[in-house]
Amino acid sequence: MPSSLPPVYRQAPFAEDCAPRRVLRLFSGKWTTMLLHTLHLLGGASRPGMLRRSVPGLSKKMMTQTLRELEQSGLVSRHVQQVMPPSVEYRLTPAGQIFIEPIEMLYTWAIDHAEDLEALNTRQAAEKDAHD
Repeated sequence: MPSSLPPVYRQAPFAEDCAPRRVLRLFSGKWTTMLLHTLHLLGGASRPGMLRRSVPGLSKKMMTQTLRELEQSGLVSRHVQQVMPPSVEYRLTPAGQIFIEPIEMLYTWAIDHAEDLEALNTRQAAEKDAHD
């Protein structure tokens, strides 16, 4: 299959500020894509409790840390409603909504290649057991 990448991205070395490195840094957190995807599925906004219940295995600490990072990067915004008690809601920003497209593509690829991913995980687990 021919590559649709521009020629500058078809051979090494890759500059430290190149687009592929920037996107990988953006998505490097373990929970980043899952939280963005979940916010998208929840209509683009969610309160923290609902968001956390929607992502089993995500601790409150890691959720808060990841949401702060997403806020700093401009992909998520935090809205505090001045009611008693105060209510917080996280929303995808317009930039966050743009980044949903490649996440959905990646998740679709993972579903389409679930057997290959399982075989890879099995092989990695066996290699780890052999070294322990």
